[in-house]
Amino acid sequence: MSDFSCVITGGGDNDGPGGADALRASVESVLGQSLRGAEAVVVLASAADPAVRTAARTLADRAPGRIRLVHADPAVRTTGALRNAGLDAANGRYVLVLTTGERLQLHACRNLWQAGETSRADLIAGRWSRAADEGGKEREPSWQGELYARSRTLARFTEAPELVVRDALVTGFCLRREAARRHGLRYEEDLAHGEILFGPLAAAAVGRIALVRRLIVTGRAVPDRARDLTALVEAHRRVANTLLARGLPELREEREKAFARDHLVPLVRSFPGLPAARRTRVAAAAARALTGPVPPDLPPLERVAVTLLARGDAEGALTAAYALSRPATVCAPLTTDADGRVTWGSDGKGGGGDRDPSGPPLDITELGHQHRPFGELRLMNRLTRCATAEDGRLLLEGRLVLPGHSGPTPGTPLTATLEFRARGGARAVAFPVEEVRHDGNGIIWRARADVSRRLRPVGVRDTAWDARLTVRAEGPDGPRSVSDLFAPQDQVAGAVRFAARPRLGRLAGDTWEPYITLKDHFALRLTARRRPARTTHRLIRYATRFRPARKAKLLVRALRRRLDRYRSRGFKAPAYNSWLTRLPVRRGSVVFESHMGTCYGDSPRALYEEIRRQGLKLHATWSYDSAPAGFPDDARLVRRWSWRYLWALARAEYWVDNQGFPQHLRKPRHTTYLQTWHGSAYKRMGFDETRVRLQNAPQRERLQRAVDRFDHFLVRSEHDVNTLARAYRLPDERLLRTGYPRNDALIAERNRSETEGRLPRPPLAEALGLADHKRTVLYAPTFRGGPGKQRRSRLLLDVREFAARFGDTHTLLVRSHYLESARLPVCPPGTVVDVSRHHDVSELLALTDVLITDYSSIMFDFVLLDRPVVLFAPDLDAYADERGSYFDLRENAPGPVTATQDELFTALAELKKSDTRYADQRREFAERFGSYDRGDAAQRTVEAVFGPGASRASRGSRHTTDHDRGAGR
Repeated sequence: MSDFSCVITGGGDNDGPGGADALRASVESVLGQSLRGAEAVVVLASAADPAVRTAARTLADRAPGRIRLVHADPAVRTTGALRNAGLDAANGRYVLVLTTGERLQLHACRNLWQAGETSRADLIAGRWSRAADEGGKEREPSWQGELYARSRTLARFTEAPELVVRDALVTGFCLRREAARRHGLRYEEDLAHGEILFGPLAAAAVGRIALVRRLIVTGRAVPDRARDLTALVEAHRRVANTLLARGLPELREEREKAFARDHLVPLVRSFPGLPAARRTRVAAAAARALTGPVPPDLPPLERVAVTLLARGDAEGALTAAYALSRPATVCAPLTTDADGRVTWGSDGKGGGGDRDPSGPPLDITELGHQHRPFGELRLMNRLTRCATAEDGRLLLEGRLVLPGHSGPTPGTPLTATLEFRARGGARAVAFPVEEVRHDGNGIIWRARADVSRRLRPVGVRDTAWDARLTVRAEGPDGPRSVSDLFAPQDQVAGAVRFAARPRLGRLAGDTWEPYITLKDHFALRLTARRRPARTTHRLIRYATRFRPARKAKLLVRALRRRLDRYRSRGFKAPAYNSWLTRLPVRRGSVVFESHMGTCYGDSPRALYEEIRRQGLKLHATWSYDSAPAGFPDDARLVRRWSWRYLWALARAEYWVDNQGFPQHLRKPRHTTYLQTWHGSAYKRMGFDETRVRLQNAPQRERLQRAVDRFDHFLVRSEHDVNTLARAYRLPDERLLRTGYPRNDALIAERNRSETEGRLPRPPLAEALGLADHKRTVLYAPTFRGGPGKQRRSRLLLDVREFAARFGDTHTLLVRSHYLESARLPVCPPGTVVDVSRHHDVSELLALTDVLITDYSSIMFDFVLLDRPVVLFAPDLDAYADERGSYFDLRENAPGPVTATQDELFTALAELKKSDTRYADQRREFAERFGSYDRGDAAQRTVEAVFGPGASRASRGSRHTTDHDRGAGR
C-alpha cells in the first residue's frame, strides 16, 4: 500500500489537450514528487491513441515500482468511467485525480499528506492554476485568494461555501481512499466535465475538510466554453440541484451567480474572436441550454450579456461583449422610461435583444450614461462594411450608436471626418466622409479613402495606423463625438488590400492590409506581399538573428541592465550615503516634500508660503513623485529619487516634510530636519503598532534610524506628545508645540465665517461647480492597507445611493487616501465630485459643510471649523482590534458614530438635531486634540526653525541627534 495514488486517464472524451506529451508531463510530475510514496495509476482507454499507449508503456518501464498501467474494459469509454476504474485500482492511503496535462507541484503530495495526517480530514484541498492565455502563462482564479488565505480545518463544507459555489474542487484535492469507498463516491459516467460535480458531492459527503494554502496543481486547461457549453450547463445544474436537495437554497443562488460570471460572461467576451457562423451556433445552443432565470444581482452589463446569450441573440451578445470590455462606452441605444430608469435598447441591427420581446427590459441605469452629454460619451461605432470601391479606394461603412437622451436630433446637418493615425506617433491623415445621416437611433456613415496615394508611412516604426471617426453637428457650438471603429475579428479577414508607397521605398513594405486589433479596433498595417519586399524582410530577419547579431543583442541587454542598476534605488542610496553627503552645504537651501512627493499641500506648503511672505532669503526645492502638475511655477522641482533630488538633499541646509524622506537616506550633519507630521493619532503608530512589534530587529533599527533624523517634530496638543512622540521615541527637546501650519487657514476661515457669514465661498467652490444652495459633504476615509505602492480600494459608502437620496440638496466630495485610488460611478451632475487628486485638503475642508470619515486624522483638523462631523465606521471593532487605538472612538467622537449606511443616511437627514447634541463634545474634542492650533503656527514655526535665533538651537538638536544615533549603533 502506497501513501498516495494519483489517477491519470488516457484516451477519455474530455482529457486535456496534448495527447502523449500531456500524459508524459502529468506522470513525470508524479514521479518528481518529494513524497516518494506517491504512485501514478494510468488508466488507458481501449480506443486511446497509439502514441498515448506507447508513451504510457515507456514511462511504466522506466519506473515500474511507481507507475501502474490499468487497461480499461473496451466498454469503458467516457472519462468518468475511466476515472472510476482508476479509483477502484488505487491502493494509496490518499487518492488524487489529475486530468491529462495537469502537473503537480514538487511538494504537492507531501503538503496534502501532512495536512491529512495532522487534521485527520477526509478531503484535503489546495490551490490550482490554469493557462491564462495562448502563451501558456499560468494564473489562479481570483476567488482562490480568500478561500485559501490560510490553512485551516473545516467541520463541514458549509464553513467555506466557495468550495461548492465556485468550481474549486475540479482539481488540486485528494480524498482519503477509505472515506471515498465508504461514501461510495463515483464520477457520473454519462456526464462530460464530471469533475465539476464530483468535487461538491465529495465535499458534501465527507466530514472534516482541510484546506492547504499551497499551490498543488498547475497546467489546468480552460474549458472550451463555446464547444462544451451544454455539458458545462448540465454539470452545473446537477451541482445546483444537489445543493437544493440538501436544503441549501442560498448556496444554490450563489452558485447560479458564480456560474454566470465564471463561464457565461467569459463566453460572451469571446464573441468578437469567433466567426459569425459559430457565434450563431453558440447563441442557439445557449438558448436551448439556459432555460432558467438569469441571476438578478449580477452587475448590469454582465446581466445584459447573459440575458442576450440566453435569448439566443448572437448580435446582441456581440454588442454586449464590446460593452463588457469598455464599461464607459455606450454600445446600444438607451431607452429612458417615465421613472428615469435607463434600459438597453435595440440598435435596429439585431443588437439589442429584441428577438424575445416578451423578455423584461435590461436595466443599466446604474452605469450613469444618462448623466453625460453627447460630447463626453464614448459611443460604439460599428464597422458594417470594408471593401474596395469602384475607383480602387478603400470603402468603409459604419453605424454610430446614439444614446437616445442626447446628441444631434433628426434633421440636424451633420459633418464627419475619417482619420488614420500612426500608432505611437503624432502623424495623422484625414479623409472626408461622403455620407452621414440619421437612422432612427444611430448615424449611418460612408467614406472612401485613397490610402494608396495619401497614406505615406516612413516604413520603419509607423507600420500600423488606427482609424477613428469624428462626427459634428453643424453650428458654432455643435456637439462633437470622436469614436474608434469596432468590428469582430472575421469582419475584414483577407477582404481587401491596397498598394502602399512607403517613403523608404517599396522594399520597406508594399501593401496596406486592413485588420482588427486585439481590442477589436479597425486598423491598417503595412505588410510585405511581393517578392522584393518579402526578400528584404527575410534578410533583415536573418541579419538580426544570426550569431553576431545575437551576441550584439546580449551585449546591449547587459549594458541596459547596467544602466538600470545605476538608475536603481539600490545603487543610488549607497552612493548618496557614501559620497553625496560629503558635499558642502548650500546655505539657505530648503527641500520641501509633502506626502512623499504626491502633492503640493499640507504644512510644508503653509511654511513655504509663510517664508515667501516674510521675504526670507531661502532657496526652496520641491520634490514631486509622479507629475509636476499643481506645484508652484516659480519653484525649483526635482523628481523624487532622481539624482537631482539626491543632490538637493545632500546639500540642503533644511529638510521639511510631513511624512518621511526615504528611510535609506542618511541626513547630512549640516542639515536640520523639520518633520511637520500629517495628523494626530487615533490608531496606534510607530513602535506602538503591532506590525512593527512583530518585525525583526534590523527592521526596527531601520525605523529608529529614520526617526532619529528628526531635529524638530511639530505637535498640536499634549495628546500628540503622549502618543506620536512616545510611539516614535522622540525626546521632548525635539518637539515644537506650535500647532500645525496647515490649520492656520482653517482657523482663519472659521473666524471669517463667524464674522462675515459662510458666503461667498472660497474660489475653489466655483471651480468645483458647487452650488451655494447645496450643502457640501466631504467623504474622506482613511488608508486601510499596509506599506507599499498605491492600490485600488473599494469605498464603503455607496456614493450612487447617496446621490439618489441627497443629490437635490447635497453635493458629495469624495477624497480617497493618497495611497489609494477608487473609481467612482457616474452620477447626476452636481451630486458627486472626485477631489482625490486635489493637492491641498485644507482648501477642501474650508468649503465643506459636513465631514464624513472613519478613523482618518482629518477629523482632528476639521473640528477646528466647528462644523458637523459624522463617522461612518462599519468595521470599527475589527479595525480597533487589528490596528489598535489610543482612545475609545465611540465615547470621544466629535459626532455620531454610524455602523451601517442606513444609520449614516439617517444621521445626515437629522443633522440639525445631532449637531446641537454634539456641539459641546465637538468643541471639547477640538480643544483636547488641537490646543496649540491658534492660527499662527506657520509664523511661530518659521521663527523657531529659520529665524535669527534658530541656528544655535538647531545645532544643539543636531548634536543630540548624532549622539543618539551613535548610541544606537
